[in-house]
Amino acid sequence: QVQLVESGGGSVQAGGSLRLSCAASGYTRSSACMGWFRQVPGKEREGVAAIYTGSGSTYYADSVKGRFTISQDNAKYTVALQMNGLKPEDTAIYYCATNWYGRCPAPWWGRFGYSDWGQGTQVTVSS
Repeated sequence: QVQLVESGGGSVQAGGSLRLSCAASGYTRSSACMGWFRQVPGKEREGVAAIYTGSGSTYYADSVKGRFTISQDNAKYTVALQMNGLKPEDTAIYYCATNWYGRCPAPWWGRFGYSDWGQGTQVTVSS
């Protein structure tokens, strides 16, 4: 059973930076698609970024392009989301996700293409 643990959330002022990390355990495939989603109350969970560890291919939502960077850390199934230039509208609970079949779904931001989720970490950006 895959377990995902996020860390690194917190509070920051607009323009600041945060780095989220997600560690996956129990994964048996050689490659994985690992994504970051976020959700605010009353809205659907939206895709922020994803990475396919087999090739290093990355995907970003238009709203975060140029500000956020997803990367694979040294550990095989640990990914980070570096968030720079944070805006109040980035405030949300951020979730790490992956799936059992080892490749990114089409479209990558489709939450139903991910089968395993972390517990979420709060990111708050004040103006």
